[in-house]
Amino acid sequence: MAVPTDRERLAALLRQHSIRYGQFKLASGLESSVYCDGKLTTCRAEAMPLVGRCFLDVFQRHGWQPKAVGGLVIGADPIVISIAAESNHHAAPVDAFLVRKEAKGHGTKKYIEGIEDFDGLPVVMIDDVCTTGGSTDLAIERAQAAGMKVLGAVCLVDREQGAPALFKEKYGLEFDCVFKLTELTEGRQ
Repeated sequence: MAVPTDRERLAALLRQHSIRYGQFKLASGLESSVYCDGKLTTCRAEAMPLVGRCFLDVFQRHGWQPKAVGGLVIGADPIVISIAAESNHHAAPVDAFLVRKEAKGHGTKKYIEGIEDFDGLPVVMIDDVCTTGGSTDLAIERAQAAGMKVLGAVCLVDREQGAPALFKEKYGLEFDCVFKLTELTEGRQ
């Protein structure tokens, strides 16, 4: 009997904990009969190392060597922490940062948390579930405005409704995913 790969194990966890069927309104405003709440998987202890390794595999496939990964709170938070933790077992550590939707209302009033030296920092932007790419788009805008060099964007689950085209047209960036929603819902939609 073959041992399941990290990706296969993560897919099973997503199907078990994150995929729901019914009628849902998405953050993009679109309606769907399938909802994926990535956080119900990415916040699970058993999923965290799998998430980190699967994202690091995507980076390697593209030849990206980020010094940090980040994304818009809250969907990206457990993922960027998992990537940073798992990167300690690889050649080059990757730090994590979080991008606020609104500037902090006190203290330094900043949008980006977790790192201080932004200028020219090579980063990959992360999200849990992408539909049209709006959340990741905002995170990219904030990262670039801070002086970061965005290498590309990766989400855990791509709903296949326009995100790759947005990033290619607006920024000239490659977009990839660990899973397409259709992979996780085969035989159910």
